[in-house]
Amino acid sequence: MRRRADNQTINKDHVDGDKKENVERPQHDNSAKGKLSIGSWIINMGKCLLLIFIVPPFLNYASLQRERQMLLPKEGQIVDIGLGQTMHLLCKGNGIPVVILDAPTGMSSDVWFHIHKDLSSLTKVCAYDRMGLGFSKHLIQNGTTETERTWGVSTAGRMVDDLHRLLQAAEISKPFILVGSEIGALNARFYSHIHDVQVSDLVMIDPIPEDIFEELLWREFWYGKLLPSLQAKQFSAATGLSRMLIILGILEPTVTGPDVSEEVTQLQKYLLCNPAHQSSAVDEHYFMNESAAQVQDISKFKPLSSRTPVSVITGDHFDREVPDQLNQMVAKLQKKFLEVSYSSANHIHIKGADRRMIYKEPSAIIQHLRKLVSRRQANRFSA
Repeated sequence: MRRRADNQTINKDHVDGDKKENVERPQHDNSAKGKLSIGSWIINMGKCLLLIFIVPPFLNYASLQRERQMLLPKEGQIVDIGLGQTMHLLCKGNGIPVVILDAPTGMSSDVWFHIHKDLSSLTKVCAYDRMGLGFSKHLIQNGTTETERTWGVSTAGRMVDDLHRLLQAAEISKPFILVGSEIGALNARFYSHIHDVQVSDLVMIDPIPEDIFEELLWREFWYGKLLPSLQAKQFSAATGLSRMLIILGILEPTVTGPDVSEEVTQLQKYLLCNPAHQSSAVDEHYFMNESAAQVQDISKFKPLSSRTPVSVITGDHFDREVPDQLNQMVAKLQKKFLEVSYSSANHIHIKGADRRMIYKEPSAIIQHLRKLVSRRQANRFSA
């Protein structure tokens, strides 16, 4: 009996041991599975981060290199202007006087496509990309140049020096009609005051008033709202996010409309995805106050020659998308600065237009420029 009991005890202990083993093993397996699942999660997160932060920028960069070659206009020239810099100049048509077009702040030569196309049937018309924008690169071989030490990067003084060297290198006939919008108008003013014998007519579209940055409300808008939105575009382009948003149809090109060609649409998309272009656009806006101050100083130092006719083209609004108070402020200061600086200017008002008029409602601008060209051509033939 005792032996049977012992056997039973042994069997019982054996069974209990088996049960313990059976109980312990699942605990060991769950721990291993837990570690495995955490490891898998980390790996998957690493893949996601790789996909988000490395792959899109790499693919965007590769696409930009290919698109740059494809989208460069056939008539476009990449001109070496010295100091290791190259600039894109797009000229169409033939004849004189040549019309030079300088784009709005942070924009490239393609925004002039309507005006460029129409005027080229009458004379030679040239638009260019400022340094860092569009197809113009900013390459300094020997560090900071004397020009940058004098004027600073992305300011009107530097841009005017670049334009002067570009027109010399490209051997553009003089005198020419100089047309600028926004910061392009500041550049055109600066250029006309310094190189007055080279400019037959000065045309300013939506000029930025010199003293507008003295207004607190404008500074809050420019540096508190507009500049951060442009910096976000720059970050989006650098990370490749802009390209993804364009593919998804969430991000639209700046220049749109039924009359916009497919070539211009694709170029606009390229620029939205190009971090170098977006970075230069941010710089132009950031240094706008300094550019305005430089033009104000140069206007006092060297007044514009009385032989240079001036035209100013404005709309009902500076920008329909900003508060009315800001539009009224710009209109008031524009009127004041024109009365003081260019009292004899021919002021052309386009009803319903704003700063987008050069690619949204260009007909009035085209009509005025055609008159200027025809007048200069008639004077030349009659001389």
